[in-house]
Amino acid sequence: MPDHSSELINDLNSFWMPFTANRQFKSNPRMLTKAKDMHYQTIDGRSILDGTAGLWCVNAGHARPKIISAIQKQVTELDYAPAFQMGHPKAFELANKITDITPKSLNKVFYTNSGSESVETALKIALAYHKLNGEGSRTRLIGRERGYHGVNFGGISVGGIVANRKMFGTLLTGVDHLPHTHQLDKNAFSKGQPKYGAELADDLERIAMLHDPSTIAAVIIEPIAGSTGVLIPPLGYLERIREICDKYGFLLIFDEVITGFGRLGSPFAADFFNVTPDIMTTAKGLTSGVIPMGAVIVKDNIHDKFMNGPENLIEFFHGYTYSGNPIAAAAGIGTLETYSEENLLSRGSSLANYWEEKLHSLSDHPYVMDIRNIGLIGAIELQPIDGAPTKRAFNAFLKAFEKGCLIRTTGDIIALSPPLIISKNQIDELVNCVGEVLKEIE
Repeated sequence: MPDHSSELINDLNSFWMPFTANRQFKSNPRMLTKAKDMHYQTIDGRSILDGTAGLWCVNAGHARPKIISAIQKQVTELDYAPAFQMGHPKAFELANKITDITPKSLNKVFYTNSGSESVETALKIALAYHKLNGEGSRTRLIGRERGYHGVNFGGISVGGIVANRKMFGTLLTGVDHLPHTHQLDKNAFSKGQPKYGAELADDLERIAMLHDPSTIAAVIIEPIAGSTGVLIPPLGYLERIREICDKYGFLLIFDEVITGFGRLGSPFAADFFNVTPDIMTTAKGLTSGVIPMGAVIVKDNIHDKFMNGPENLIEFFHGYTYSGNPIAAAAGIGTLETYSEENLLSRGSSLANYWEEKLHSLSDHPYVMDIRNIGLIGAIELQPIDGAPTKRAFNAFLKAFEKGCLIRTTGDIIALSPPLIISKNQIDELVNCVGEVLKEIE
C-alpha cells in the first residue's frame, strides 16, 4: 500500500483536538508517526526524545515486544467479550497480577477505560458503600484546589483546576475543597518532599466541622498533583489526611492515575509514602498507554459490603461496555510482565538522585522560579510573562520540540516524567535540551 502519511497535514479540519490550541497546531502541525523505546519519530523523520512518557502513561517505553506480542495473539483469539454477566480468562488473570503488587488489603479490581472513568467509578463506589453501610447521610465529597481528577462531571467537581470547571455550570453539589500545598515562599527548590505545609491537612477537620462529619463520604487526593504542575506533598501531610479520615469515617481515595506503576520507584505512591487509601484509581501505566484501560482497586471490606442479598441480583449498577476488554487485558498482562522482568517498578528509585541532581542544575537559568522533583517526576516553574500567562512555558514547549525533546507544560510550569527505561545519558540529553531552551526563550 502507498504511504500517505505525508498527506496528513493537508486536511486537519475534522479532528477537534483535546486540550490543544487547535488553531495554533493546525497552522504548524507537530505530527508523530512512529515510536520506539525512548523516542518518537516525526512525520519529517526527526527523532524526538520522550521526556513525558507520552502523557504520563508510557512507563515501559514505546513498542515493547511483550506488550505487542500479547495484543497480536489476543486479537486473533478473542477480540471482544461482554463483561456484563460474562467473563474471559485474561480479565481475571490481569486482576490477579494487579493485586499481587497493590498494598495489602487492596484486593478487588473494577475495570474502566480511563483515569476519568476510574474517578467516576471510585466516587460512586464510595457513595454506595456508605448507603449500604447504613450511613446514607454521607453524600459529600472533598477534593482539593488544583487537583486533577479527569474530565467527567464527578472528576471536575472534586477537581480544582479552574479552567477545567468554569465553562460547565454548577457541577455536582455537596463538594468542598481542601487548599493546595504549593507554597513557593517556603518551599521553593525543595528536593523531594518539602518541609513546610503538613498543617494544611488540618483544613480537612475544619471542613468536616463546617458540614458535620457524618455527611462526608470520601476525600479524593492525588498523592502528587501531576497535571497541575507536580505539587509534592509536604512531609507528614498525607499521613495526617489518613488520620483525619480514620477519625471521622471518611473513605480516602488516592488518584494514582499518574503515580501508579513505578513513577516514584515503587509500584504505587501508597507504597512510597507508606499511606494506604481505601480506594485507588489507576489507568495510564496499567497498559503503558498502548490501549485505553483503567482500574479501580478497593479494600476487601468495601467490596464485601456489596456482596449481599440474593445471588442472582446485580450488586453494583455500574460498568462500561469495554470494562476488562480482552485486548486491553492482554496488553495489561504484557505490561505488568515487562515491568516485572525489567524491574521497572523500582528502577526509578535507583535513578532518583541522579534525576534530582540534573534537574536542580537548571536552577540558575533565566526565569526559573522553582524546581521540584520526586521519583522520576520533575517540574520547572517559570516566571510568567506580564499580561500573557502560560505563553512563556508554551514557547518553551515549542522550542523543545524543535530541538528534539518532548516536554509537557501546564500553566507556566514545565513537567517532566520520562519512561522508566530512561538511561543516565538520556537524562543528561533531556536536561541539556531543556537548559538550552531556557536560555533562549523570552
